[in-house]
This record gives sequence, structure tokens and C-alpha cells, in this order.
Amino acid sequence: MRHFLISALLLGLAAGCSGGNIGPHRIDVQQGNALDQENVARLKPGLSRSQVRFLLGTPLVVDPFRTDRWDYVYRYYKAGRLSEQKRITLYFDGDTLARMEGDVPPAAASSPASTPQGVQP
Repeated sequence: MRHFLISALLLGLAAGCSGGNIGPHRIDVQQGNALDQENVARLKPGLSRSQVRFLLGTPLVVDPFRTDRWDYVYRYYKAGRLSEQKRITLYFDGDTLARMEGDVPPAAASSPASTPQGVQP
């Protein structure tokens, strides 16, 4: 009887450990600028740097050697795996937005220069 209980206990432990993913708990992590699609859609060539900063926030990367370029990067890791990534690069000519690259909605990338509603120069 004693050997039977020990065998059953070991068999139960082995069965419990072999099935499923056992490992450390991994939390969800957001890195960078959370880019709101509504505000990204409001980007238009001709906006000033302060207007862009109002819409998107401070850029994650500002190159000290090329001050005419701002990079906004966003990554979302769900349970340790990359599930979402967005990148927008903005190029300025002086103080005005000249062009945009990256994950920009087509309407924002090709629309004429105009000031979005609610953004003061």
C-alpha cells in the first residue's frame, strides 16, 4: 500500500509538471510614445514643431547632430512577446514639418498643409 501511494504521488507530480507552460510570469510592457491614431491623422506638412509636440508629445529620439528629424517609436510586449510596433519619423525644414515616414495613415501623409482644429500656432 505504501509503495502504491508513493508511486501514485510521483506519477501525479510528473503528470502535473509535464503539461503546460511553466515559467516566470511576464508582464505587458509599453515602451515609447503611445501614438494616438487620431492625433497622427492630424499631422500635416506645414505644422510648427510646437504643434507637432502638442499632438504627439515629446519625441522619443532627437538626434543632436540632425535636429531636423524627430523619431517616435512605440512597442508593446504582451507576455514577453512583441505584439505591436509603430514608428513615425518626422522631418522638419526650419521650424515647419516638411514630411513624414513610417506608420502614418495615407490621408495624413498626402494631404495639403493646413492647421488641425484645436492646435494653435
